[in-house]
Amino acid sequence: MDTYLVGGAVRDQLMGSWDPAHADRDWVVVGATPEAMVAQGYTPVGKDFPVFLHPDSHEEYALARTERKSGHGYHGFTVYASPDVTLEDDLVRRDLTINAMAQAPDGTVIDPHGGQRDLAARVLRHVSPAFAEDPVRILRLARFAARFADFTVADETLALMRQMVTEGEVDHLVPERVWQELARGLMEARPSRMFEVLRACGALQRLLPEVDRLWGVPQRADYHPEIDTGVHLMMVLDMSARLQAPLTVRYACLGHDLGKGTTPPDVLPRHVGHEGRSAQLLKHVNDRLRIPTDCRELADVVAREHGNVHRSEALSPSATLRLLERCDAIRKPQRFSDVLLACECDARGRLGLSEAPYPQKARLQAALDTALAVDTASVSAQALAQGLRGPDIGKVISQAREQALALHAKA
Repeated sequence: MDTYLVGGAVRDQLMGSWDPAHADRDWVVVGATPEAMVAQGYTPVGKDFPVFLHPDSHEEYALARTERKSGHGYHGFTVYASPDVTLEDDLVRRDLTINAMAQAPDGTVIDPHGGQRDLAARVLRHVSPAFAEDPVRILRLARFAARFADFTVADETLALMRQMVTEGEVDHLVPERVWQELARGLMEARPSRMFEVLRACGALQRLLPEVDRLWGVPQRADYHPEIDTGVHLMMVLDMSARLQAPLTVRYACLGHDLGKGTTPPDVLPRHVGHEGRSAQLLKHVNDRLRIPTDCRELADVVAREHGNVHRSEALSPSATLRLLERCDAIRKPQRFSDVLLACECDARGRLGLSEAPYPQKARLQAALDTALAVDTASVSAQALAQGLRGPDIGKVISQAREQALALHAKA
């Protein structure tokens, strides 16, 4: 049997970006059977097709295989793996030319579909018409566009993606796989590119109509020099990448302005009450795509409160404390730090304001630190000694925190 390094590891080596400490390698085995792999000490792990773990490195080795479309969506395939399947048979079933290369043990690159040519030209191009059989490939291509921001999508590939959307193939994507690819794309260097590609082929309207409808919605130029809400959202996402925000923050950035897409036309470009509408729309997105709890919770707080955070320098100590309490900052201080980071991304994700300071972040962080420094055990003990119980003790603690904030504001 013959073994070849395939996929992203070959691509990244050719691009000079391979990092063995932080990347996996995938291998294809030609001319073998599952029984032969097990006999050599490999551990079978594949559920849908023969994949094995190497006995020493624990890297994945897959038998060369072909696929035949047998239904809709990601799971609608019949897989054929046999010793007579060639390396070329295996490579032609892959998504993009830059991912359809292999490397022999002697270092020779096998490139039957022009992957090196497209790497040099900075083009994302599908390998064969079989691309259209798997709608996940639309998401994967969009994710690669976010990673390789200077690559363009081949015209014929974009046309094929549009055809897939028109034919309804995208509607068969399972929520978990949509979220998996979106999450990975959000963590790339230019997440805006993922959404631009999804929008260009029509997939964004099917998968995230709440986001898609933001383009063309105007905003007040004094707050948003870029005017267009969709353009603003892309700038916010790219700012989140620039500030190396975690996934929870990037998802919160994605959902913070959804309500602007439902602002009545007669009141535009004002968006009064969009925060509450954003939070409601987010609930639908969260349920539809089965978003993880940590992402849901942070996005909800940011959607509801980002306007108040932006205006927080004008808040009194009592209003500042109420903001902290609505954000559950006392109980979850780290999450509140993430709320502030998302709000900074929102403020700086605007035309001409990418380098602007965001003093609200430091001010509210200092306010939270002040509130947390209050000796609540001592305050509670004094309240108990005065005969107070239950909610009344909570009120006394809040008063102590408000007093601390007032003293901090005067300092």
